[in-house]
Amino acid sequence: MRRCILFVEAHLLWWVIGATLLGLGLPATGQALAPAIGPLLALLMLLISLTFDVHAIRRVLARPEKPLLAAVLVYVPMSLLGWLTGRAFFAGGALAAGQTLVGALPTDVSSPLLVLMARGNVAMAAVFNAFNTALSPLIVPFLFVWLTGIELASPLGAIVGQLVMIVLLPTLLGVALRTGFGGFFARFDDLYAGLGSLVYLLILLAVVGPNAATILGYGAYALVIAAAALCLNLAGYAVGLASRLVTRDRQEVIAFLFTTSKKEFSIAAAFVAASGLPAEVAIPAAFFAVIQMITSPLAARLLVRR
Repeated sequence: MRRCILFVEAHLLWWVIGATLLGLGLPATGQALAPAIGPLLALLMLLISLTFDVHAIRRVLARPEKPLLAAVLVYVPMSLLGWLTGRAFFAGGALAAGQTLVGALPTDVSSPLLVLMARGNVAMAAVFNAFNTALSPLIVPFLFVWLTGIELASPLGAIVGQLVMIVLLPTLLGVALRTGFGGFFARFDDLYAGLGSLVYLLILLAVVGPNAATILGYGAYALVIAAAALCLNLAGYAVGLASRLVTRDRQEVIAFLFTTSKKEFSIAAAFVAASGLPAEVAIPAAFFAVIQMITSPLAARLLVRR
């Protein structure tokens, strides 16, 4: 079993591509998992939180300028880049607005897993994740109306629920277990990334399956939407390099890289529904979800090889 788990982690990129094709070819596989996406994300956060203790959290909080910089990078340059790529690829309309929304979204819940795989500072990534998500109900609507002129209602209940049930509670439980029983949980340190990778694949299926008809329905134009998502995703890595202004620590820079490049796509649908906007506004987020889940394992592998 241990070898199988390590094998999945070592070849995650190919498994991700396979899961994407499976979700597109047999959407029912992902549709069956869709109701479980919340618990799967919570399980992912729990597994990642078992890798660090409360002392690691305190070290991150002792330097508040770093979470603050992460929030600035996530929301300011990424929002502008979302607007620019939306204008460049779609000129205007619902897809351009949706691309802008993607840029304004907080960090994706799965970002600490990729930081773990890339041998970065996982505790720092977890703090960044929670902080950015907590700010999103206030910041995302402001940025969206500023860039597009479209009023955006904030689904406060959905975001707070996700923050508490998917991010905070699993993280607190994992950190408490690692702090209280560090010797026991340290025995499995080589498996957490692999176990997280298995959950990551299930989440990918749960994303692709329900959106397969929409993605394929765009035909060749789906490549344009995917290209816009890829440009924004790659720009996120470039934005993360700005963290070198405050740190030269490689592990911390890796935390910034995945914090800025990954976006919490599931919140986009909640914002669109709460605001009564056309469903097409949420389409760029669905494409971005697939793109980021393909590029992230590749980026993590390249960072480890370096």
